[in-house]
Amino acid sequence: MSPIVGSKQAEQLKQDGNSYFQKNRFGAAIDAYTEAITLCPNVPIYWTNRALCHRKRNDWQRVEEDCRKAIQLDHNSVKAHYYLGLALLQKELYAEGVRELEKALDLGRGANPGSYMVEEIWEELAKAKYLEWEHESTRRSWELQNLKESCELALKEKHMLDSSQIEGLVDENSTSLLKQLEAVGKVFMRAAEDDTPTEVPDHLCCKITLDIFRDPVITPSGVTYERAVILDHLQKVGKFDPITREPLYTSQLVPNLAIKEAVHAFLDRHGWAYRID
Repeated sequence: MSPIVGSKQAEQLKQDGNSYFQKNRFGAAIDAYTEAITLCPNVPIYWTNRALCHRKRNDWQRVEEDCRKAIQLDHNSVKAHYYLGLALLQKELYAEGVRELEKALDLGRGANPGSYMVEEIWEELAKAKYLEWEHESTRRSWELQNLKESCELALKEKHMLDSSQIEGLVDENSTSLLKQLEAVGKVFMRAAEDDTPTEVPDHLCCKITLDIFRDPVITPSGVTYERAVILDHLQKVGKFDPITREPLYTSQLVPNLAIKEAVHAFLDRHGWAYRID
């Protein structure tokens, strides 16, 4: 079979797979994509299409395998990094999953910043960062509790040893022990404060949606909005700033890089320490 004929057959099989997918016939779609891969194994989209079918069937091991192959063929495949990130999260490899989702988000914003997939990836990344924080928080809390108990036990053992060696100072030693245990408790309480969920500051949230900024833009009047929200307002409501009522046009919107960096800093520090429903 000539390469041209094989390529045409593979493309037809991909179209067949797409048709099956639309009808929720994921098994048939997988078979079609697999045949396309057999004919043309170096086409990344065949692998990511099949990975999406595996995702629909919650077959995350195969999702990971197909995505890794797609990335070998195309390092800039948004879907491959995205689906791989989701698969890694299912394995509770949170740090690796977050890195893949961040890669997918960066690639998606560069290729098509207004696409629905960029928004979807951003939301999944936010959830992933929370899961990563929650996992690390649980681990650190367990370690802190064990360390606290070890310190308390050591202090009590020292108190018993001192009391047995020094007669007549039992009451004094008991008072000292209580103070030491109280001090230890305060130290560990302060250490645990870093793992307390934090509310998002108001200046990091859009004044319309009240949600944390994803793609903040600033208007000439100095008000910052979520880009998608203000664009929707300008298109459907009118060419004016919804808060100041000043005339406003799309060309006047400027990315608010300071707020964007502040959002990233907040997420990095607090691990997205609140739920997104």
